[in-house]
Amino acid sequence: MSKRRFEMYQYRQALVRMRQGDSDRDIARSRLMGRKKAAQLRELAASRGWLSPGAALPEDSQLAEALGAGATLPASCISTLESWREQIAAWAHAGITGVRIHQALVERHGYAGSYSSVYRILRSIEAQRPPDVPMRLEFKPGEAAQVDFGAGPPITDVSTGEVFKTWFFVMTLCHSRHQYVEFVRDQTVATWLACHRHAFEWFHGVPGRLIIDNPKCAIVRACIHEPEVQRAYAEAAEGYGFKIDPCPPRDPQKKGIVESGVKYVKRSFLPLREFRDLADANRQVQAWVLGEAGNRVHGTTRAAPLNLFAEIERALLAPLPDVPPDLAVWARVKVHRDAHVQFDRCFYSVPFRLAGQSLWLKAAAQTVWLYREHALVATHTRRLHPGSRATVTDHLPPEALAWNLADTQWCLAQAEKVGPACLALVHALFADRVLVKLRAVQGLLRLTKLHGAARLEAACARANRFGTPSLRAVKTILQKGLDQQAELAAFDPLATTYTQGGRFCRDPQTLLTH
Repeated sequence: MSKRRFEMYQYRQALVRMRQGDSDRDIARSRLMGRKKAAQLRELAASRGWLSPGAALPEDSQLAEALGAGATLPASCISTLESWREQIAAWAHAGITGVRIHQALVERHGYAGSYSSVYRILRSIEAQRPPDVPMRLEFKPGEAAQVDFGAGPPITDVSTGEVFKTWFFVMTLCHSRHQYVEFVRDQTVATWLACHRHAFEWFHGVPGRLIIDNPKCAIVRACIHEPEVQRAYAEAAEGYGFKIDPCPPRDPQKKGIVESGVKYVKRSFLPLREFRDLADANRQVQAWVLGEAGNRVHGTTRAAPLNLFAEIERALLAPLPDVPPDLAVWARVKVHRDAHVQFDRCFYSVPFRLAGQSLWLKAAAQTVWLYREHALVATHTRRLHPGSRATVTDHLPPEALAWNLADTQWCLAQAEKVGPACLALVHALFADRVLVKLRAVQGLLRLTKLHGAARLEAACARANRFGTPSLRAVKTILQKGLDQQAELAAFDPLATTYTQGGRFCRDPQTLLTH
């Protein structure tokens, strides 16, 4: 039996010919429908009185109802899975694949049919669902723009030979479809903000609303109702006067205009092009936007984007601020043990009492600010070389500050204040060819706090006379009070007579005469 599908107007034509006296053979000869189908239709029409010349022809809805009334499917057309249709529909709605559904039917119900039966019933279930019909969004001139990143090609810098990956930033005005495109090397917050500034300057105005995806450089936490915006991006929105409209997660259709713009760049601009460097890529893409892309007839608006922009939308964009806002990057940083925080691979000091705490860092092009809650705690000139440090002396603890200040020149100056013997001993310590004896000198000078400068000078003089210029020797002299024996201050081993001492002590005269 033929499975040809007939439209209602074909049935009506057959009815008209039957009322004009044509036989079933005549209708079949005209290839309108076969004799069997015509005979079935004639029988139905006769029972409904449609063949009477004075009767009105049935409407399409009446004809469809009559043709479908009482019709039953043959047993061979009924699916062997019909008894489990509801369960299969529930599994399909939960996102379970057809292969797994077939396995479950075999395991739980002993189903012996093939996967093809599961596939067919899944198609019938899907056909019964109401279609997901999106709503086309309409935008007024200057009302909104859509923003997105696309993956760009790797570029080889001809001057340095460096090969680096690229992305391209696209901002498309929703009404005119005029766009701004810029190739970049990363998707950081700073790059995201800079691209926005360049786009606004390109358009000579600011749209009222920016429809974006949920990149980390713009949205900290993505959700449908209350997304959390990056602090830096929120400040940029306040400075330029636009509102941020993030799309719901996993729903790119809400920004289909810029999605199409990204595809257009990939398909129409990138193929068969070569770039000398990043600047050359941006020069080429800007010329392409103002030339081919801007003057084409857009498939949706049926007008050239540049014409719509110049004639209508440009005048309705919000003006640029007189003073461009400072596009600073905000970051949450932790104070290390050395009273420094790290940002962009550089280090900045804060008061040592904040070690271990979390601070807000605001980084502009030239300056870095650090805040504890809302209080400013440190300000630095921004460092650009990775690994460099910006340290304020007052931020260090007293011990570290004292050690940092007690360098070689400071030690020499302090030793000179104590006296010439102390200065000579310090010079002797610094003259060591193996060890850096800065700590020994610092320890020597700290002895003035315990014993005073006069005793330290005397002890250094004694140590120098005995040829033992060391910190240990000076400490021993001071502990035993040897620096206070005036008669030993001018000790001469060949001229001094031992008047006090052990039983075997002899003066030089006695030794020479015996």
